[in-house]
Amino acid sequence: MRHLNLIGVTMILLALAHAAFPRYFDWKETLSSLSLVNRQIMKIHTFFIALATFLMGLLCLTSATDLVQTTLGRRLALGLGIFWGVRLLFQLFGYSTELWRGKPFETLVHIAFTIVWAYISAVFLWIALGTVG
Repeated sequence: MRHLNLIGVTMILLALAHAAFPRYFDWKETLSSLSLVNRQIMKIHTFFIALATFLMGLLCLTSATDLVQTTLGRRLALGLGIFWGVRLLFQLFGYSTELWRGKPFETLVHIAFTIVWAYISAVFLWIALGTVG
């Protein structure tokens, strides 16, 4: 259960971090060249990614026993494991290396998130297989 508690806290913190994205990434300037619909899609999708991540974290914190001990919970864990496994693949192959290679801070962030996505997906998949809690 402690793995799910750690994942829950991590996801909630990650969700809350999304609030800083517009300022950190200077969206006012960066997105100004986009059409209105594309600007709104970017902002609205970011909000819903943050909300979904927050709710996944809350699920881990409030329903760890159910995720591990019930058929429905293990099926949910399988779906979450696949979701975060695909996110890991995008971390590794979706972002250009130009964004982080040769930049110490960005490289550290890239490595850290690679580890986080691998850990989260592994825990959920292990739960789905009935081998960890």
